[in-house]
Amino acid sequence: MTRSRALTILWLIALAALYAVHFVHLRADFPNGSPWMDYSKYTDEGWYGNAAVRLFERGNWYLKGDFNPAIALPVWPVLLAALFHLTGVSLVAARGLELAVFGAAVGVMYLLVRQRESRWTALLATTLAMANVFLYSFARLAILEPLLILLTLASWLLLLHLPRHRLALLTATGLVLCLSVLTKTTAIFFFPATLYLLWRMERERFWRSVGVVTLATALPWSAWYLLVVRPHYLVDFHYLFAANKWEQPSTLNGWVAAFWYAVHGTLWVDPWLCGVAAVLLLLSLVWLRELWGNPLYGTSLLAAGGYIFFTGWHNSMQPRYYETVAFALFLTVSLGTAALLRRNRQAGTAAMAVLAISVAVNVRQMVSYAVHPQYSFLGAAKSLTRYIETNSKDGNRLLLSISGDQIALATGLPAICDDFGTYDLPYRIHQYRPGWFATWNEIDAGTLEDLRKEYSLEQVAEYPAFDDPDRNLLILYRLRLLPAAQRHYDAKEEARENAGR
Repeated sequence: MTRSRALTILWLIALAALYAVHFVHLRADFPNGSPWMDYSKYTDEGWYGNAAVRLFERGNWYLKGDFNPAIALPVWPVLLAALFHLTGVSLVAARGLELAVFGAAVGVMYLLVRQRESRWTALLATTLAMANVFLYSFARLAILEPLLILLTLASWLLLLHLPRHRLALLTATGLVLCLSVLTKTTAIFFFPATLYLLWRMERERFWRSVGVVTLATALPWSAWYLLVVRPHYLVDFHYLFAANKWEQPSTLNGWVAAFWYAVHGTLWVDPWLCGVAAVLLLLSLVWLRELWGNPLYGTSLLAAGGYIFFTGWHNSMQPRYYETVAFALFLTVSLGTAALLRRNRQAGTAAMAVLAISVAVNVRQMVSYAVHPQYSFLGAAKSLTRYIETNSKDGNRLLLSISGDQIALATGLPAICDDFGTYDLPYRIHQYRPGWFATWNEIDAGTLEDLRKEYSLEQVAEYPAFDDPDRNLLILYRLRLLPAAQRHYDAKEEARENAGR
């Protein structure tokens, strides 16, 4: 066995070990005390998988008037439903599927780099992903970003094989892009990068190729919209976009600040990595121009820029969005470092040294999180569920909570959301008659007013969970239906208002 082969095998073993660490303590909290405060750990796993959970817990994936994101984003719930058919509803199963998707995305990234670069360059990109504590933390949540990354990278891999099997590959690319939009609508912010790659691969037949990809993307999406969404679920479809609309800046200074924070948010991925990427970008403009000869470099930069633009324009600096940016950074840094080593060995070695420091710092923190797991939310969800099951003498176990779907995924407790839904909250609670209400730290004044139209509230328990000072105590209330004479809610009027939405 040659020395090079032996080193490659040892490298692969180290990567496998890093990947295995991701699967340790899958029930644990998102790392408390981490620098990434993201609301996805309270809600998103439950929200975006609620159709699959309902299908097995209630027998129907759709709950009229509640939050139904599967209407616009069906791909992840379909995968979860297929998995739950084998495992039953399980938080561990959902997170395990997420890690399988993450592993597949890393594998596709390796194949992408190998199209034009050496094995060690592809292994470098893979190492940066597997050893990144930011990705470690978010890839263990059953959210949408890793699947979006996998599908986007898969579309690039298909395009890199052009012009062979041209029509088949272009059609397949369009189908994959359609699936990416049906996974997370923000996939459209990757489309400029994909178009750039298509242009690099098919310059002479670019517009004809664009036409094929566009048709292959638009036709299945249109079929889903026209045959399923528009006739039956149009209100839910539009509501997803309304619910995710954040207040945007109204001044030039406000917009500048929003985009600055969006760019600055890239540091969440890893400051060391961002520093190397910035230096390599500057060098590629003045000295290392051959780097642009690899179409994947420009594609990755456009992908990162597209999603950073979305984050600034959306004015919502959620760290989870930068999972997608992270993969683009891994690609640009690995490709740039390889080019730098070829041009100047000393400069390339310096870049490798910085990356080695980055990997060491990240692995140290990742191992620390892995060996010190915390289960505050799972413990709270189980205790809350146990209390409700023990004290629901009338059999009404239905929970109203913004984290209700998250609790349902963890424990199977039936729930509806108090914050999002196509029915206004008074009508929703009038229709479904929840017996319990759970909120974080304190009740929103508007929610309390809506609840008191039909219920009196009795605080019965509280459970510490997570580390955010604004959301670190889950409080449970029993909802007692008021006598008819004390209720002040016009169900008919509310029904008319909701019917008109």
